[in-house]
Formats: sequence, C-alpha cells, structure tokens
Amino acid sequence: MLYIIRHGQTEMNARHVLQSRSDQPLNDIGVRQAEEAARRLKDVHFQRVYSSPLQRAVETARIIAPGIPITVDERLIEMDYGPYEGMDLRSPPPEIMAFFRDFAHNPAPEGMEQLSDVVARAGRFLEDVEKEGDILVSTHAIAMKGLLEYLTPDSRGGWWSRNIMNCAVYTTGYDGTGFTVPAELA
Repeated sequence: MLYIIRHGQTEMNARHVLQSRSDQPLNDIGVRQAEEAARRLKDVHFQRVYSSPLQRAVETARIIAPGIPITVDERLIEMDYGPYEGMDLRSPPPEIMAFFRDFAHNPAPEGMEQLSDVVARAGRFLEDVEKEGDILVSTHAIAMKGLLEYLTPDSRGGWWSRNIMNCAVYTTGYDGTGFTVPAELA
C-alpha cells in the first residue's frame, strides 16, 4: 500500500505565503500534525520511505517512520512557482487569481511550472517506485495533487481544485497491473 502524505505546517503556510521551493522547516503546529499522523499510522510497518528533498517533507517522514531510511526523490518536490514564490496569498495578482480559480483549464502564469509537468514527473516517480509492501511518500500539496491526478486520469483535473490539508494522507494499492483509485485516509 502506498501512503501519500502532505507535509506538516510551516511558518509560511501559517502566514498564507505561497511556498514552493523555499526550504522551510515545520513549525510547532506542523510537528504536532506529523505526530498525530504518526499516531494514525502507528500500525503500519513501512518498508520504504520516499520524500521530497525539502526539509518540511523530510521532517514529516522522519516523525511518521522513525528509523526507516529516507530515499529523497527530486520528482516529489513542490511545483515551482517561480517569480510568485513568497507572494501573500491574501492579495494575489490577477493572473494568479485566474489560475487558482480554475487550475484545470488555465495554464500557470509565465515563470511557473506547468501542472502537466508536475503530473509527468509524478507519473515517472510512480512508475519507478517499489510496489511491494507499505510505502510512505512525503510530499507537498501540488506535487501530491500531481500524484493523485496521475493515479486517476479520469478525474480530468478534478484534484487541482481540492484543498489538501497539512498531513492529509491518501492511500492507493497496487493490484499487479496498476494502482487502485486513491482514497483519503480518515
């Protein structure tokens, strides 16, 4: 079973600042969120752990699966927001508002990574990942949506508009021919 988790909260998340490749640690709330996720997953015995290279994702993985070696994979890094990195999300410029209103039909503004590229790298990760046993994947909101989009191509962009909270967990199995439809772990 694959367990895909979004990292815990950072100060940039708490301040409503657009954060992608900024390498921020978890704040106290983020640590508590990861600890709560660890309690929810306490009966899962992870054979492997994969993480984005950013410290907030690595910290989340360490808290959930202590003692398990973490394989850092660049394909799990957050979407590159380019010139919009660090922007106040409470007063975004019009091009960002248009993009956020309808991710599935509006291309990312110039300088940002395109969602199709996020899905493509997520797909390459999923094709390469070990499919036996319980596996933890620690990543970010948009990268996670890219994974979920790849896993459910019939969604036609439906994951982009969903709000994925810090430390939300989605699971998917592998039936020998493909991955099962992902579901949020309650």
